[in-house]
Amino acid sequence: MHINSQFDSGNITCLNNTNPQDIKLCINQDYNSDYMQWFYFRATGYKGIDAKFVITNASKTSYTKGWEDYKAVASYDKENWFRVDTSYDGTQLTISHEPTFDSVYYAYFAPYTMERHHHLISNTQQSPIVAYECLGQTIDGQDMDLLVVGDAKTAKKSAWVIARQHPGETMAEWFAEGLLQRLTDLNDPTSRALLRNTVFYVVPNMNPDGTKRGHLRTNAMGANLNREWQSPSMDNSPEVFLVLNKMNQVGVDFCLDVHGDESLPFNFIAGAEGVPNWNERLLELQNRYKENLQRLSPDFQTTKGYPVNKPGEANLKICTNYIVQTFQCLAMTLEMPFKDTKDIPNEVCGWSPERCRKLGAANIDAIYQTLDM
Repeated sequence: MHINSQFDSGNITCLNNTNPQDIKLCINQDYNSDYMQWFYFRATGYKGIDAKFVITNASKTSYTKGWEDYKAVASYDKENWFRVDTSYDGTQLTISHEPTFDSVYYAYFAPYTMERHHHLISNTQQSPIVAYECLGQTIDGQDMDLLVVGDAKTAKKSAWVIARQHPGETMAEWFAEGLLQRLTDLNDPTSRALLRNTVFYVVPNMNPDGTKRGHLRTNAMGANLNREWQSPSMDNSPEVFLVLNKMNQVGVDFCLDVHGDESLPFNFIAGAEGVPNWNERLLELQNRYKENLQRLSPDFQTTKGYPVNKPGEANLKICTNYIVQTFQCLAMTLEMPFKDTKDIPNEVCGWSPERCRKLGAANIDAIYQTLDM
């Protein structure tokens, strides 16, 4: 019987696996950082055994409320992920499962590895309406991939969608995959209408290094990218530096920054109400967008979310706040859960890759119904 995480996006340390009813594990911290919560590992040789995988340092992770009412995901083929019995006693997180096969993967949420990311880029770039651009390289030497959908020469508006500044929030790239599939569908009338006047700049993965290393929240330097927007650098946060350079070149009329939240079992949007230049026009645009999305997808709601910043109290190091203040356009942070949604739960899969993709696709309609303003 073996436990292994030495692969793309993997994270766990096996302390002791001599007793299959008490397999001792611990989550590793992000490099040069105190953040930790993401786990992804493979267990082999446990077929037919009622195994218990005990994460011993769960109470020391970054978001302990994330373990409340949480169920880990498992998969035999890394394509179909299902929820398994999970309990948290305030100190340890215990995953209980009797595998049907000898090789099974467990994770905090369905992983979106760099290998899958490369497939997404390779497949999407083949669309006749897509242009690929490499913005530069990360600290670890990986490419920063940008997909440009539409005609940048004739478009009147520039819409940006960026995902996964925090690499452990894999639901963000599943969302981006669904959005791209819808946006590049030449038979979809809404996407075609959107692209008559708008070009989309999509960064499906803002943090390749953190992804490959199995980080929760930071890049190869230990930097939280969503606190780097006011003063990014090639030495500490090249991902933000490169994307922001491109934004300054082509402009920003709309920006959606896609994330995941560890604790809240809801899909919701956080705005930039606290920035100095916030006004009634931006509030009207944001409210319209949220109302449209709520009508389009019952998985999205508008009553639960983060507290709204008071005027002038927004942190301009955060992407959404910085974009609104700098470009005076509608920019929002869309958050999805690691757990299931409380309003429309799914006992087998919880919040899942397929549901992420469908929400990504629904945002095409919301963008279409809002951009005319």
